[in-house]
Amino acid sequence: MPLIDTPSLADKVWRPFVIGDLFEIKIGKAIDGNKVDRVSGRYAYITRKENTNGLDGFIDYDENFLNVTFPVITIGNETAQPYVQNFPFFTGTKVNILSPKNSLSQFVLMFIAQSLRVHKEKYSYSFTINSTRLRKQKILLPVTDDGSPDYEFMENYIRAHETKILQRYVDFVTIADAAQIQPLSEKTWQEFFIGDLFRLETGKAKGVNHLELDERGISYLGATNRNNAVLNFVRPVENLIQRGNCIAFIRNGEGSIGYSVYKREDFIATSDITCGYADFLNEYIGWFITTVADKVRGKYNFNYKRSDTRLKREKIMLPVTDGGSPDYEFMETFTRNQFAQTVRRYLDFVESALVKK
Repeated sequence: MPLIDTPSLADKVWRPFVIGDLFEIKIGKAIDGNKVDRVSGRYAYITRKENTNGLDGFIDYDENFLNVTFPVITIGNETAQPYVQNFPFFTGTKVNILSPKNSLSQFVLMFIAQSLRVHKEKYSYSFTINSTRLRKQKILLPVTDDGSPDYEFMENYIRAHETKILQRYVDFVTIADAAQIQPLSEKTWQEFFIGDLFRLETGKAKGVNHLELDERGISYLGATNRNNAVLNFVRPVENLIQRGNCIAFIRNGEGSIGYSVYKREDFIATSDITCGYADFLNEYIGWFITTVADKVRGKYNFNYKRSDTRLKREKIMLPVTDGGSPDYEFMETFTRNQFAQTVRRYLDFVESALVKK
């Protein structure tokens, strides 16, 4: 994959443009998200979520409500988080849909969305970015010599960045393909106590009500097996922060007790979480161990809690070296290989999409 030099933002002349001059703005249709199946539907359901490109599941609904014009930018009223949508989708009345007045590619819209994202902080639940305010919002864009938006520059800039990202994926897959991996069935496995593998620390937070919510803050972990155990985002409190690169063992919560998640970043956790630290740990080994550790979750319930004492004596099966020690090198190589298979499918998808264009 040939690398493309990224155009320099500093070399361009910029000037403000009004969103209403560049886009037609409409809002989504009245869809009650609580009354639709978000798992088995055919079409994307876009909401005010601040992550996953606004995707909040897949639904089936009246196709008269389906947005079939794309690419467009969607932006939630309260969250003011803009995303580019490049496929048919449903959305509700709290989401604005920006359709360009001139035909623009998804790459140009990604550039414009980032310029719009710069203004995110001035909006809130009490001062939403509704369609009226959005039409008047000004953004800075690079311009041509005649002062028009330089869409060609914007496209080249985003394409160059995407090429560099894709190249990192290609390099990752190449390294993973070169590694020799022994099948799981050929490995010898042994039991190990959690308490022998990890230094265990209980979460320090007393509850989210004692913290200040902050969408740009640190992740707050609790008793849930969804969203990698993240319940919310809060303002950092120094003496409550847990260091990242650990496994968070969930010890309480209906439907989540017995689960564990790997956390790369620093976070704050409730006392329903016990954090496991070890010198051998990295993200790939962490993902391997959490997959294995989750096998025990069925033995816990509200009458049989996963206390700190029980967690220390909890046993997990791990592949071992000839000397009987946990084979961390194998775990890392195996997980990298599994992840590489997913990346490879993504690269194949991107390549096929480019061919169609």
